[in-house]
Amino acid sequence: MKKAYIVYNPLAGNGKCEESVKKLAKMLTDEAVYWSITDGKTYTELRDTLDTEDYVILCGGDGTLNRFINDIGDVKIDNDILYYPGGSGNDFAHDIGITADDTPVSIKKYLCDLPEVEVNGNTYKFINGVGYGIDGYCCEVGDKLRAQSAEKIDYTSIAIKGLLFHYKPTDAKVTVDGKTYRFKKVWIAPTMNGRFYGGGMMPTPAQDRLSEDKRLSVMIFHGTGKLHTLMIFPSLFKGEHIKHKKHVKVLEGQSITVEFDSPRALQVDGETILGVTSYTARAKVPARV
Repeated sequence: MKKAYIVYNPLAGNGKCEESVKKLAKMLTDEAVYWSITDGKTYTELRDTLDTEDYVILCGGDGTLNRFINDIGDVKIDNDILYYPGGSGNDFAHDIGITADDTPVSIKKYLCDLPEVEVNGNTYKFINGVGYGIDGYCCEVGDKLRAQSAEKIDYTSIAIKGLLFHYKPTDAKVTVDGKTYRFKKVWIAPTMNGRFYGGGMMPTPAQDRLSEDKRLSVMIFHGTGKLHTLMIFPSLFKGEHIKHKKHVKVLEGQSITVEFDSPRALQVDGETILGVTSYTARAKVPARV
């Protein structure tokens, strides 16, 4: 009898991922084997445990997916890999059109040729996007609050308070496929592989994670004061901010470098990196046969 290996992060979904695992298990007709990513097991062990007909189900949020794509390294798993959303934001699930009410879906096609970002001397794969600016600031503050309390983090509230009182915009230089652009008073400058990040924001509504050329999109929100920024900001959740062409610029390319004139926090699929002055995101273009 084939088995479903449920790979999950018990810390995902504000610590409620095990409830998602229980809900998932009730959907399955095959035997479930539970594999917590916090147990110190390796993906080589997982691969070597799988029989031909077995399959893997990733259960967690965007951070769980990010950890999987970066930790798995060169370990090749021939078995099918499915996904069941059990996080708090679930931006990847939103982008591919699934919810926690749906049965798990295969995501192997989404895991091929993922882009990478180079930041502070390290390189990471990403599945949704790289946030830089007030989005990174929100993750930084959220991490501090999470360390102090188990209460759900209100990122919208953090963003509003940051816009009004705490966060200072920077000047930026953005280079896309060798062409350089300069912007004043930049609030955010994310580079995206998918359409969504930050729990439902859609900075690049036309971005296609399955495009043949693996093109990425960078969105620069710039040149506004605090109140004007606060007025435009909510439209990010519907992708309508791009109508504000004077202050919002979307550029597409396969190599994107963003440089700020002072250090800021950055997030990769929700994972925070502090003290960043620049990053370079690169599409991984598949070799033509």
